[in-house]
Amino acid sequence: MAERAPDVRRPVLAGGSAPAGRWDAVDTVVGLARTLRETGVAAAPSQVAATVAALDRLDPSDARQVYWAGRITLCVSRADLDRYDRAFGAYFGGWSALPNRGGKATRPRRRLLVSGAPAGPDDASDSDDTGTRASAAASSLEVLRRQDITTLTSEQRRELNRLLATLSLVGEVRPSRRAGASRHGRIDRHRTASSWLAAGGEPGRLAYERPVAKPRRTVLLVDVSGSMGLYADALLRFAHAVARGSAAPVEAFCLGTRLTRVTGELSRPVPDDALRATWEALADAGGGTRLGVLVKELLDRWGQSRLARGAIVVVFSDGWECGDPRLLGDQMARLHRLAHRVVWSNPRKATPGFAPIAGGMAAALPHVDDFVEGHSLGALEHLADVVLGRGGAGREGGRPRRRDPHPLRPGGSGSV
Repeated sequence: MAERAPDVRRPVLAGGSAPAGRWDAVDTVVGLARTLRETGVAAAPSQVAATVAALDRLDPSDARQVYWAGRITLCVSRADLDRYDRAFGAYFGGWSALPNRGGKATRPRRRLLVSGAPAGPDDASDSDDTGTRASAAASSLEVLRRQDITTLTSEQRRELNRLLATLSLVGEVRPSRRAGASRHGRIDRHRTASSWLAAGGEPGRLAYERPVAKPRRTVLLVDVSGSMGLYADALLRFAHAVARGSAAPVEAFCLGTRLTRVTGELSRPVPDDALRATWEALADAGGGTRLGVLVKELLDRWGQSRLARGAIVVVFSDGWECGDPRLLGDQMARLHRLAHRVVWSNPRKATPGFAPIAGGMAAALPHVDDFVEGHSLGALEHLADVVLGRGGAGREGGRPRRRDPHPLRPGGSGSV
């Protein structure tokens, strides 16, 4: 049946449901913007409004037009472009032939539809079926977000791997010694004097400057011991997405019976290649855990350098310690003094009746700023919010948050 030209063109809500024959562009763009924010793209409300306005003048059934409408309005820097590509493909169901990569753009299957005119019998039936599939996809995604990684089927694990590639960890910002031009702030005496001299000594406008904010370095410590074996692959994929998608420096280490730096391996662009290289570099995967000894080695070798000092350190571990828990406690206290924040993600925390009484976990927890879950996709999304300073974290026994009143940091006082 030929498609009729509608009065209003609206893309279907990806991952959600809508009444038959009526698709809301606002919901679709808001959902895409939410996905972009998880990857580190700002996607401000004004940009979302511009995207919706652009779609009102374009054909939402043409994937190329939808892609470029979002790319032009939602991306503000070169770093946003690759993140937008990945988030767009993930949000609309794995669309790989992106228009900016030279391939012929094809429509995402039944994800972008034209509607708004009265639907005929055939159209209504097709719309009902599409809405049902979209609603089912949304329900499946919510189940996947809550479900423990160790209980996923092969198909769910493939979907998890695809979604993990869109996540990112963007740490809080720190003030830089350098200053940048600004319309307000303190007077930039050098630029002011230079502009006046260029004008023949005539006084002119004042030039202003203010400190430039830079994101803090992120250090990831992933436990690959036997007790963490069922979570290790997903956590390493998450670490790969962080290393590839972050604008700030990222360092990654694996903890087992030895300390292995895997920053180089995780820098490879293809997730499967990066994971293969990482596992090949790990000779101690699946063994015991010497957390205290390895944290000490990390601090002895890199702690006094810029790698750990002032960084946000994220530990993925269940806290099982084969060595002396007191050594781990001492080294975590040392790490806490060097790092800006220490976040511990424990997949066992979601277990009913869990209590952090294991020797290693109990020794480390007093020196941890945020203690969060790490068993599911939703838990890792929450972790990203905690590292950015947007989400509340459960810190049973954790240290009180250190105050940092610098105006450049979101939240001011550093509260989560």
